[in-house]
Amino acid sequence: MNPAFSQKNKLGIFDGHGDVGKDVKPGSAVFNPKTQEYELSGSGYNIWADHDEFHFLWKKMKGDFIVYTRARFIGKGVDPHRKVGWMVRKNLEGTSAHVNAVVHGDGLTSLQFRKTAGAQTEEIKAKLTHADVIQLERKGNTYTMRVAKFGEPFVTEEIADLDLGDEVYVGLFLGSHNKDVIEKGVYSDVRISVPAPASLVPYRQYLGSSIELLDVASGKREIIHTSPKSLQAPNWTLDGKSLIYNSEGLIYNFDIAKRTPAVLNTGSVKNNNNDHVLSFDGKMLGLSSGVKELGGSIIWTVPLAGGEPKQITPKGPSYLHGWSPDGKTLVFTGSRDNEYDIYSVPAGGGPEVRLTSAKGLDDGAEYSPDGKHIYFNSNRTGVMQLWRMKADGSEQEPVLNTGEYHDWFPHISPDGKWIVFISFLKEEVKADDHPFYKHVYLRLMPVTGGTPKVIAYVYGGQGTINTPSWSPDSKKIAFISNSGELPVVEAGGK
Repeated sequence: MNPAFSQKNKLGIFDGHGDVGKDVKPGSAVFNPKTQEYELSGSGYNIWADHDEFHFLWKKMKGDFIVYTRARFIGKGVDPHRKVGWMVRKNLEGTSAHVNAVVHGDGLTSLQFRKTAGAQTEEIKAKLTHADVIQLERKGNTYTMRVAKFGEPFVTEEIADLDLGDEVYVGLFLGSHNKDVIEKGVYSDVRISVPAPASLVPYRQYLGSSIELLDVASGKREIIHTSPKSLQAPNWTLDGKSLIYNSEGLIYNFDIAKRTPAVLNTGSVKNNNNDHVLSFDGKMLGLSSGVKELGGSIIWTVPLAGGEPKQITPKGPSYLHGWSPDGKTLVFTGSRDNEYDIYSVPAGGGPEVRLTSAKGLDDGAEYSPDGKHIYFNSNRTGVMQLWRMKADGSEQEPVLNTGEYHDWFPHISPDGKWIVFISFLKEEVKADDHPFYKHVYLRLMPVTGGTPKVIAYVYGGQGTINTPSWSPDSKKIAFISNSGELPVVEAGGK
């Protein structure tokens, strides 16, 4: 019996691993909890024709899923067709029906599949080579491969009507394309997500959440907390020690070192949404909390240490997004006369001033660290794009107007050099919407302009980075990714 059939040793998020095929040189799999990386070694003649030989790190799953990793080979290698990637198999026999998203040693990137046991393998080649970002999604019997060179958008290929059964083996693989040679690969930022079902009722039903920290320079991601609840919009405290987020109407202070959340006292204001912002001096927290009798979301302020909040706006909907560097002014999105525009209001309360008047939705207003500009997003052109204006609302101009995506929530780094924002796919969302549970990019560009770079490929959306999420040293971003509960399927067995 193939050793993979009976292997039950869990490794990270996987159920087991082993060699697929007959008389294969023994491979291995190792998980490094500190780096959250997996290293695989494997041999085998190939993954092709009517049978396969390789090393497989797998998890048994049912239903739909999205799997993601950044993968790289170790060393120069022997055969140009050595392989790394994701695979979904009906079983662990060498002749099993399967589909895989694969990158070869020579850079060939493709979606390969065997429709039935012992059938010949077929291939759809991607329009790029040397991908190092690999995602594979199952939706019913449709499998979608999304691949990229890190920093660039996905390139997509798809196979429909591939029936591998509901319960499958999903995992990372490595094959050497040479039965006498062991090759090695490293897989980082490995994620398995269960997407929202079609039956999910938005804003009534929610998926689970992971708080992730993203190193902007390297793109390296680290999950620091996971919850079956909806966690949203982490703000980084000025001392760099905590994150402030909302969940089920409450505000939480998450201790990064201890990896523990604690409810932050917001007195009687307990219907908080994901539009909460810290003052530049780190002492005050601005809240947006629903009050039905006042028209919806109302803006409040409270000391970061906690207490009874002070009401700032007399009516709603009012959604807070920015605090001026001098602490004297708040900027928010307000719906007045059925039109959403950006307003300013004194931080201590007082008359609101309308800053935008273009037809359409203006949202996500945030001050630059020098206080001279307010950055925001607007769909006044028919596409959601990044804009900026002077602090008094004058000289409104686009910052990024390519119109490739619907771009939301520009966040300026504390050093004033960078803008990070979230991009929704135009084929998935409307220009005036930023829903939960979509394929989104976190993108980065210089404040001075230039071509944006993708720094994270995320299943998320609403609540991922609605409000400022930079670390105080401008080196990291805190954000939320989402997943339904992973199905529990007993490992082992054919």
